[in-house]
Order: sequence, then structure tokens, then C-alpha cells
Amino acid sequence: MIDNSTISLSEKSIKNNISFLRSKLGDTVKISAVVKANAYGHGIEQIVPVFEKYGIDHYSVFDYSEAIRVYNCLSKSSSIMVMGWLSEKDIRDAIEKEIEFFVFNIERLQLAVKFAKELGLQAKIHLETETGMNRSGLNGTELNAAIAVIKENIDHIELTGFCTHLAGAESVSNHFRIQNQLQKYQEMAGELDVNNLKPKYKHVANSAASFVYPETRMDLVRIGIMLYGFWSSTEVFVQYINNQDDMADPLKRILGWQSQIMAVKEIKRGEFVGYGISYLAQSKITTALVPVGYSFGYSRSLSNKGRVLIRGHQCSVIGVVNMNMIIIDVTHLKNVEVGDKVVLIGKQGKLEIKVSAFSEISDELNYEILAHLSESITRRVLK
Repeated sequence: MIDNSTISLSEKSIKNNISFLRSKLGDTVKISAVVKANAYGHGIEQIVPVFEKYGIDHYSVFDYSEAIRVYNCLSKSSSIMVMGWLSEKDIRDAIEKEIEFFVFNIERLQLAVKFAKELGLQAKIHLETETGMNRSGLNGTELNAAIAVIKENIDHIELTGFCTHLAGAESVSNHFRIQNQLQKYQEMAGELDVNNLKPKYKHVANSAASFVYPETRMDLVRIGIMLYGFWSSTEVFVQYINNQDDMADPLKRILGWQSQIMAVKEIKRGEFVGYGISYLAQSKITTALVPVGYSFGYSRSLSNKGRVLIRGHQCSVIGVVNMNMIIIDVTHLKNVEVGDKVVLIGKQGKLEIKVSAFSEISDELNYEILAHLSESITRRVLK
């Protein structure tokens, strides 16, 4: 870890978001916390123990390395579900550790059977079906083949889940496509019924679908971005808030990002600042150097556009964002010193820099900005 900057995580906000989701999703729906991409940049090792503290006992990840990170920081028994990449040796290890995983082709299912037999255990699988996303999943023919394999090896396969992924539930433009997917999913689920196969969980919903299409909640929902205090899109938020008496956002942002000034410099009128000629001082100015850059997740697209907070005031990023540094115009501040706190994301005084401000300037999604935050940045949970 490096200490050029710090990411802070609010435990109170985490508690708030989990409570809100539980109140809306109901007691019968299992929440699987999606912690892929280093828990959306928040830090698996920091966020999972807090999720666990407030009752989350099911976690979704993309690959096996993330699954092991979750596995190693849990203090009690919980379920871990790998939605994406597993190598052959990972499949064997997953079966030994009772880690669940998606099966979206026959080859993976056959490997699961092979290793489960060798170990004398059951593989906990989620059959993922292709319903119109056209990314991963079993089509109708493949599903029937998978059913046959499972029935032949029922002592070594536990059908933990039957699932699909919806193609853009956060936008009304995808409504017709989503409806077709749901119909196809139900038709494919019927194939399980006629073969007397009953998955523990039927699940199709992510954060957006859970609120836009309540019928998709089923047995389990895979909640990612909302746990971290963000709505999947403005459309989803507006649809929710239009049905409420209180217009306030019920979700609380978890993450803050702070650094400090490492040097202060006077620049003469007519001099260029930083790489190239993108910024020319029109008058005498004072600049502050901050030790973060695009290698830490502060996007290069924020060059000459970004904003930070120093001493309760908004200050502009000037010049090109470097790999490890940004330059800030602090001319309007008095007595700026080395060591002064710099807020990159979060509040200072009455002002706030939001992740959405990054996305509006850089044309990146909230998801992208969060996922790009370097794992090398120190993360701390604040009570």
C-alpha cells in the first residue's frame, strides 16, 4: 500500500444502504453482494467484513482470485458465487471449498462432474442461460444437454442456481428486450420443472432490475452499485423517487478520496504549466502539486477540467493529468501549505466533489471511475 492518498469508507453509509435495500426487497429475497472489481473500487478486504457485520452472507465475484480474497476475509460461513472466469484447477479448488460457480457451457459442467467425482463431493453450480444478452449462457439445446448430465450425476452436482443476465434493465429503451428475456427464461425454467430439477435460487436481477422490474427479484438478487450508494442510472432513480413522498435520495455514498499538497509553486504570467502547451498562465498564479494521477485512477480526461477541494474551496486542475501527479490552481487561496488536505472525492466544509462530477466531465460511467481506483491506495473504514 502507498500513502500518497487515502480512500475512506463510511460504515454508517454501508449500514444505511443495506437497511434500505432490505426494506424494499423484502425478507424472502436473498441479497448477494456483488464485490467484483475490488468491490467496485472500494476494496474487498475492507468492505466484505462490514457487509458481513450487517448481515450479508452471499457474495458474487467475477473470477476465482476475487472469490479467494472474499473467502479469506470472512469470519463466518457465507456463500461465494463466481460468475465468470475459472481455470481447471480453480474448479477443483472451488468444489473443495464449497464455492459456487456459474456453468455457461457444457465443458465447464463436465469438468465440474469430473472433479466432484474425484473428490467425492458435490459441485455447487448455477446454470446460466442465454436469453438474449448474447454474451454467456446455455442456449436451449445446451440446456437440455446440461440437464441430462446433471441427472446422470445427481450425487455430484448440486443445482444451487438457475440464472440469466438482463441486457440493460437500467434503461427504458431496453424494455422490450428485457420482456423477451424474461419470457425466454421462464420457458427454459420449465425444462427444469419437467425434469424434476429444483434450483435453490432462481435469479436474474441486478440492482436496476430489482427496482424497475420487481417481478425479477425471485429468490436472490445480485446487488452491486446500490450497495455502494449509487443508482444504476438516472432513469432508475427517477422512477423510484416518483413513487415516494420523500424526494431525498435514500442511498448514501460510501467512498471518499483524499490526498495532500506535496509542493507549492509560483508561476509567472506567460509560462506554460505541465506537459505540452495545454495550459498557459494568463497572470501570475500559485499552484499546488498533488501526488495522484492516472495510474491511481484520476483519469487523464480530467486534464484542465477536474476539480478538488482545498481549505473548503473548489480548486481547478490545470495542465495535463500526469501518471502520478496533478497540478492545482490555488491562486485564490491564502496561505496554502505543503501538507494541506486535498479532497478528490467527498465533502469538505459545505462543498462536495461527487463521483458523478467525474463522470460528467470524463464521459466515464460511475462504475468505470470506481473500478479504476488503484488497489495500491490505502483504504480505511470510518465508524
